[in-house]
Amino acid sequence: MDKGIYALILENSNCAVRVGALGAREFAPGRHIYVGSARGSGGLARAGRHVRLALRRDRPPRWHIDYLLLDPHFAPAAVVTAATDRDCECDLARAVGGASVPGFGCSDCACPSHLFHRSGDPVPEILAAFRSLDLDARITRIKNEASEHRV
Repeated sequence: MDKGIYALILENSNCAVRVGALGAREFAPGRHIYVGSARGSGGLARAGRHVRLALRRDRPPRWHIDYLLLDPHFAPAAVVTAATDRDCECDLARAVGGASVPGFGCSDCACPSHLFHRSGDPVPEILAAFRSLDLDARITRIKNEASEHRV
């Protein structure tokens, strides 16, 4: 299984969600971009796990991102992945940057956040961030139609 990094894009309405030890957080409507590492044993399959959790909502939360994936206000819109053996998750988070949710997804590093907000479609910007790190990004758009979901 390829190892690498990913950016998960979630669409959401205006809402408040309790995120584990971070407590209740307000989320502006639009898109949220979660930057994550897939360098563990499951590799890039981790990004697919996030999407499946959001579509089924059948497990309790373990990580910060799980709280959003389990909340009905959030829906996966796309995932951008890149295979790499470099530890560059924080570099990608800095390259995406901008409006963020402080402390989200970064309890194991010194970054201010790994969750960013955009009002419009962030895919072109995210692809540019991957390119700025010399990463060959792949995008998978996720269609949410009625009760049918395709990845």
